[in-house]
Amino acid sequence: MKGSDDSVQPLSGVEIRALRKVRREQLAGLRHVFVWERGTPFAANGFFKTLSPAAASIGTGDVHPHLLHHGRGFKLVNDEVDTRTLAAYLGDRQIANTARYTRMDAKRFDGFWD
Repeated sequence: MKGSDDSVQPLSGVEIRALRKVRREQLAGLRHVFVWERGTPFAANGFFKTLSPAAASIGTGDVHPHLLHHGRGFKLVNDEVDTRTLAAYLGDRQIANTARYTRMDAKRFDGFWD
C-alpha cells in the first residue's frame, strides 16, 4: 500500500490453529477467512468501520488500522530489531519512514555506559 514493498508476515502455531478454528466454524464453501455475516469478504475499510467503534467503546479516540503497523514497529524496535531489518519486515521502502514512527523506550538505554 502507498508504495510499500511486499513483506512476509509469518504466523505462529497459535495463530494458525486459531485461523483453522475460524474456518471450521464458517459456512462451507466460503473462499475467505474474514467475512461479514452475509459471507462477503471483509475488506480493509470494513476493518476500520469495526475498529473505530470498538476503540470508542473503551474511551480511545482517533484509532485507525495503521496504528497497528506503528505499534508493531514500536514493539519490534524495543525488542532490539535493527532498523534495516524492521523496514524490510514492515514493507517500508525508505528507512526514514520506519525511523519516524519507531520510537524507542528509554529503558533500552539503562546501563548503556556501564
